[in-house]
Amino acid sequence: MKRIVEIVPARPGWYSRWRLAPENTRCYPVSLWALLEEADGTGREVIGVDCAGQWPGDDDTDAEFVRYLFQTPDSGTPDDAEPTPQARRVGPVAAAT
Repeated sequence: MKRIVEIVPARPGWYSRWRLAPENTRCYPVSLWALLEEADGTGREVIGVDCAGQWPGDDDTDAEFVRYLFQTPDSGTPDDAEPTPQARRVGPVAAAT
């Protein structure tokens, strides 16, 4: 069994990409990074947990983890990114509601 050693928030721009079908992927923003290690203190690894609550190795996920990717926030989101509530807002009118 693995244990969590440390949790840190993910900076904007990190995404996890999941394969939903052979030609269909979806990206979700990574919310946090977790440092895990084996119970005996060996075998450390870092995993990202995305805003959908998914992480590589999660048995409850129907999709296959592909990779993490970074895209600078000023360059926009990946083409296959899941829309977030912030991304759906358009102009100052939405911000005022």
